[in-house]
Amino acid sequence: MPKIDVSKVAEILKKNQIDPAVLRRVIEEMNTVVQPENDEDKPPPLKKQFVILVSDPEDRFPKSEFAGWVLQIPENESPATTQERIFRGAYDYNASRKGRLYPAKTVGEALENIPAKHFKEADLWVKTKTPVLVLKTDNEIPKDEANKRSSRRD
Repeated sequence: MPKIDVSKVAEILKKNQIDPAVLRRVIEEMNTVVQPENDEDKPPPLKKQFVILVSDPEDRFPKSEFAGWVLQIPENESPATTQERIFRGAYDYNASRKGRLYPAKTVGEALENIPAKHFKEADLWVKTKTPVLVLKTDNEIPKDEANKRSSRRD
């Protein structure tokens, strides 16, 4: 069944010279039907976590866990400028009134505590204020005999 906007229905009814009182009642009733019901209790949204997955086929990364932050920079900029952008945002913040009272002394403190407006001026967007665990992969999917057999049956 095609959906039509309530305002278009009102225009069509006006064109056909429907009594204004009837028109008003019909439009009000249509608006109440169209409004979503807020009575239904929705379950809380599932909380998600960011993870950085690093391709390491040559096994160059350390064996232990390490943490990092998810950041965004402009697409046409070099990722090598990321630290410089963090430093620039931290310098701007530390020069502000609040920054003089509570200066950011480490990169972690800067990313967790500095408001986004200071980083936005440096074209940097912090996606995770708290560090996330970084995982590594050898970038290979293991060949499992059970999976080969099931794909042949398809």
